[in-house]
Amino acid sequence: MEYNKLVSVTGLSGLYELMSSKADGGIVKSLEDKSTKFVSTRLHNFSHLESIEVFTAKDNVNLVEVFAAMKTSEEVLPDGKADAKAIKAYFEKVYPDMDFERVYGSDMKKMVKWFGLLTDNQVEIKLSENHDLDTASHDIVTPKAKSTETKQASLKAAPPKKINQPRKMA
Repeated sequence: MEYNKLVSVTGLSGLYELMSSKADGGIVKSLEDKSTKFVSTRLHNFSHLESIEVFTAKDNVNLVEVFAAMKTSEEVLPDGKADAKAIKAYFEKVYPDMDFERVYGSDMKKMVKWFGLLTDNQVEIKLSENHDLDTASHDIVTPKAKSTETKQASLKAAPPKKINQPRKMA
């Protein structure tokens, strides 16, 4: 099982491996009970674990960095059903850069539960090699423009469109 295939589904607890996707949903396999089911995108949204970021005091960090800090920490992992104060105290020791005003207690509980699921299923927590390529912006190359610089230059040289021009009165 690969980390880049794992998703969180809104309305469903736990983590799922995305087996295949269709236009109207996806087939997922639960990490908890290994059951497979179809999940409709009309009712649920999918969030890839690779794309989830956590608020910190400086820049946002990927969830992988928080999981890595949890893995290397000497602190005892609290129970996923523990109260919010205990979980917050755990993260204050393990990842003190986290912005505790913007990261809710329920999100911290999810991180603890998810980390437990990932370690129980022996998932290697790392970003895929092409993750940086997926998040980078891509330039458009057209047959007329041989390189991206000429395409960008032609886009910048075009005057802006006027959407709402006042009517001329006769």
